[in-house]
Amino acid sequence: MNEKKTPLLEVKDLKKYFVNSKNSIVKAVDGVSFTIYKGETLGMVGESGCGKTTCGRTCIGLYEPTEGSVLYDGNDIHKLSGSARTAFTKKVQVIFQDPYTSLNPRMTVADIIAEGLDNHKLVKNRQERTQRIYELLELVGLNKEHANRFPHEFSGGQRQRIGIARALAVEPEFIMCDEPISALDVSIQAQIVNLLIKLQKEMGITYLFIAHDLSMVKHISDRIAVMYLGTMVELTDSEELYANPLHPYTKALLSAIPIPDPDVEEERRRIMLNGEIPSPINPPAGCRFAGRCAYATDRCRSEMPALKEQEKGHFVACHLYE
Repeated sequence: MNEKKTPLLEVKDLKKYFVNSKNSIVKAVDGVSFTIYKGETLGMVGESGCGKTTCGRTCIGLYEPTEGSVLYDGNDIHKLSGSARTAFTKKVQVIFQDPYTSLNPRMTVADIIAEGLDNHKLVKNRQERTQRIYELLELVGLNKEHANRFPHEFSGGQRQRIGIARALAVEPEFIMCDEPISALDVSIQAQIVNLLIKLQKEMGITYLFIAHDLSMVKHISDRIAVMYLGTMVELTDSEELYANPLHPYTKALLSAIPIPDPDVEEERRRIMLNGEIPSPINPPAGCRFAGRCAYATDRCRSEMPALKEQEKGHFVACHLYE
């Protein structure tokens, strides 16, 4: 699938550590590598606290990496400065998780959407600015009467549409969607995901789509990366992941998705994970998942498995497949 595709974002052995209030080092992201190709959606999934949002934010320059590099169009984003840095911030945008806190309550919808237009001087005059705001509102399924209202006057789904319009204003190439549907009602989630798919087809945008809802991730993603405690345990095409999961953690995650067929659901066996997720302050020496894995061996507990291509385009970090 990816032979003819052009790499847009290349992440190489990325590490991001934080120091907490007790001066302990929190290994939020610990040695992650992957590539996102132009025009595709890479879904990134895992439990809360697995490091997926930290990984995404480091990938677009909101955090400085502890180690490793992030290349965008071949350039290391953490070494950009001046006009190159400004150009990068125009190409890359974010849709945040919480539409209730990511919009400034004191600004009108028009001013929120036009922030990028103003900062990057993309409109010549007031009339052109207003016209562009109207176009963006229409693009995300809102109407121009909404422009002079404030965020508190809108529902969660409408606020997220405003956030999407803000991200689209500067005509970005790449958008990091940081759990953009997790704070929304289930009935609204599909509408937002379908809107993102429609915009991608029309505008050729590339997405990093971070979420913990595996069924929704399958709907939007070309490929899916599974994170566990700061490491990547599996990476493959969306259909392949669901049809043939290899990592024991991925199998457990997929077994928890309800199937809307009572006969199939009754026959299915849910994989229950025992034990707690280890602390990112003091992660175990070997595989991070070994303490909860039914197949773990002594090697798993002492040696960290590398992410290797097991089948064509299907990467897994697990000693069971060596």
